[in-house]
Amino acid sequence: MIKGDFKCDDIAKCILGLKNIDIESYKALVTKGPMTAEQLGEFLNRERSTAYRSLQSLIGCGLAHRETRTISSGGYYYEYVALDPCRMKDLVQGNIDEWYNKMKKLVADIDRDIMKP
Repeated sequence: MIKGDFKCDDIAKCILGLKNIDIESYKALVTKGPMTAEQLGEFLNRERSTAYRSLQSLIGCGLAHRETRTISSGGYYYEYVALDPCRMKDLVQGNIDEWYNKMKKLVADIDRDIMKP
């Protein structure tokens, strides 16, 4: 049974498979704008490698993407950009709808499937 009071963070963590640090990272990118992994690590008071792993999680679930920036003296670096919160809401809603439809189908067949050897 589903019990308890849920918050937006809880839903995002559950539906998208995120950790607290990932939610913190997403919020930072939304409020502060695009950042490098190093800048995000400094902002969150975490190691750059921790920020980078979190950014990879955000990219993996579609909440962020990476853009290449060119350095005028040569070279490049990556900046990470958050998905707009309105689009994030649509993404989460789509995942919930997909899950609901799968569960509804399983329940429709539960009486037959539960009796399988």
